[in-house]
Amino acid sequence: MSKIAENAHLVPFDGSFRVADVPTAPSKRAPGKRECKERLEALVAELDALQQVLYAHNQFALLLIFQALDAAGKDGTIRAVMSGVNPAGCQVFSFKQPTPEELDHDFLWRTAIRLPERGRIGVFNRSYYEEVLVVRVHPGFLEGQNLPDLPDLATLWEERFQSIREHEQHLARSGTVVLKFWLNISREEQRERFLARIEEHEKNWKFSSGDVGERQYWDDYMQAFEEALNATSRPWAPWYAVPADSKPYARMVVAQTIVDTLKALNLKYPSLDPAEQVRLDEMREKLEKRLV
Repeated sequence: MSKIAENAHLVPFDGSFRVADVPTAPSKRAPGKRECKERLEALVAELDALQQVLYAHNQFALLLIFQALDAAGKDGTIRAVMSGVNPAGCQVFSFKQPTPEELDHDFLWRTAIRLPERGRIGVFNRSYYEEVLVVRVHPGFLEGQNLPDLPDLATLWEERFQSIREHEQHLARSGTVVLKFWLNISREEQRERFLARIEEHEKNWKFSSGDVGERQYWDDYMQAFEEALNATSRPWAPWYAVPADSKPYARMVVAQTIVDTLKALNLKYPSLDPAEQVRLDEMREKLEKRLV
């Protein structure tokens, strides 16, 4: 069994995924918090080395997409996992409520212009999936999107799923490796984290009364996640459902998944052709003999 399979839950490509079957907490066999933190530290160093080869190889880009309910730990996971990567090789974008300019384009536009270049890692904190998650739970948002000939909602979601699948397949064909993480937090753990944001002064800024209001739609969100992940988990852009009640465990799982994926690309530093190697040897000789 691969390291990924041991720790993350790869969403099947056959539509059989069920939210109820995925745990929110680590299993009893999972490493403890201290071991998770130690593994994460080693994985971050490994990821930094792999990103350098990714940049030199210059054939692939890596896109990491994080989706979750509020307080599931997206920000903290991104910060912890990417903390050791050269800032020049990593780009993080957070997508919040669409601006008027973004609403005047198709729903994939605002993320498409933020895709990573070859050799870089791009991170989306929320993404175009909001259009089949939040908008699905609150279809009233569609009124501001100026869509022509709006179909019935069931048809609209299926059309958006199709657009997403085709978009991600195009990215994969063009050299962008897409990994998608759903941080799966329990309702009780979310409640505890909201309380911590209220009770701890330094966390007050994170709290929003609107986040608490969204809890009444919990079942609707679970249904939306289930359908979205089933419709869009594909070999070229897989979804991983990550138990997120334990922050150290979730961070370790995400880092391990990324490292394993990059290793599978068989990345290599470019090699020089014979003429360039001769030229390099000549330059070394001049430098060693202080001729220049």
